Amino acid sequence: MRWLLLKDLQILRRSKLLVGLLVVYPIAIALLIGLALSRGPDKPAVAFLNQVPLGQAVTNVGGEEIDFSRYADEIFEAVDPVRVKTRAEAIEKVESGAALAALIIPPDVVDRLNGGLGQAEIEVLYNGDALKQSYVQATIDSQLARANAALSAKIRDVAVEDLAVLTDGGEIHTPIGSHDLLGLRTAKEILAATLAELPADAPVRAGIERVDDFAGQALIGLGFATPALRAVSAPIQVETTVLSGSRTPLDAYAVALAVAVSLLLVSVLLAAGVLALEREEQAYGRLVRGLVAKTTLLAEKIALAAGCSALVGLAMLCGIGAFTGVDWSRFGLWIAALAAGALGCSALGVAIGALAREVRAASLLGLLLALPLAFLALVPSGAVAGGLYDVVRVVNAAFPFKPTLQALDAAVNGAEPGLWGSVAHLLALTAAFAALARLALRRFTA
Repeated sequence: MRWLLLKDLQILRRSKLLVGLLVVYPIAIALLIGLALSRGPDKPAVAFLNQVPLGQAVTNVGGEEIDFSRYADEIFEAVDPVRVKTRAEAIEKVESGAALAALIIPPDVVDRLNGGLGQAEIEVLYNGDALKQSYVQATIDSQLARANAALSAKIRDVAVEDLAVLTDGGEIHTPIGSHDLLGLRTAKEILAATLAELPADAPVRAGIERVDDFAGQALIGLGFATPALRAVSAPIQVETTVLSGSRTPLDAYAVALAVAVSLLLVSVLLAAGVLALEREEQAYGRLVRGLVAKTTLLAEKIALAAGCSALVGLAMLCGIGAFTGVDWSRFGLWIAALAAGALGCSALGVAIGALAREVRAASLLGLLLALPLAFLALVPSGAVAGGLYDVVRVVNAAFPFKPTLQALDAAVNGAEPGLWGSVAHLLALTAAFAALARLALRRFTA
């Protein structure tokens, strides 16, 4: 096996361009997939026209000044604002494609909020491109929802404070000025004291008793109003529970995915190519007639491809780890996941090389099989019908990419399922594909 390994390494050393392509292409594909998952689209260009007079603020929300531009700044975090001076200029930007949408804040928006004249309205203009329109609309809607939530929370707090003043008395602020209210509780106490001093047959007693009863009922009703206001402002609260393991952030998962794709492509293409090369050059028959056993030959090809691909995967992990927040204390687990994944994928490549007679056919077959396996592993459970998803699960379990991805995710991010179950799965697949390759080579012993 040592001499076979040295021979294959010499062949790789003489084929520098091929080796370079074999390494660079899988890494490029893997990084592009990882980048697509971990990074959202660039900020959309949005024309912005603010017609609110400079310095005008919402001044009558709880007696505090709330600068409306603060909420515009929150929107700017998600878009690339293109400032314009007129509505016509905003429309021209959208129609020409310089901006995907236009956001126009009318001059009366603050007055409507101050004066309680109804909902404040802003105008959004979109272009006709369906894909771009969908994306920018989702971005603007989400940011406006955040601004609405912040304003409604403040208005809710002010309303709760006003209810407390109405109940217990104190100063209240309105668009027409500030007033000192007596409060229902104090008014009821005054009414009770007045009724205690009135004779039973006093003509006004019945009217005062009705007012006193109304004040009592109003106090009871206002006692239910405060929790009702809080429920209306946030009727549903979300409590997130992860049933097993820990939630893996998308960018951390993209690291494991990028390395897994690179590992798959390097292992499969290299293992399939080096075995098919032996047969294409008619060296296989001479080797197995007495120089080396068939099982030893297959083991050497698997070891060669697994060692090379594991080194590439480790270099990727270390390179990515230098710029991200991966946990370096799990380095030993990285090695275990990389080794098991490289062995499983290399055994698959050897089986492909055993089935194909030529290097070109083996490489094409390996590439055609590897990419669908990578995409199948990313199919979520709710994306397809239940029966079809069961088929996807069977295919994922029968090939080494999904277990490799799970092993790397567990090693890098501590995700579920655990590392050692995936490693055992990969070792079983290594043995199965090696046996398949051994059976496929029986007819080429002559």
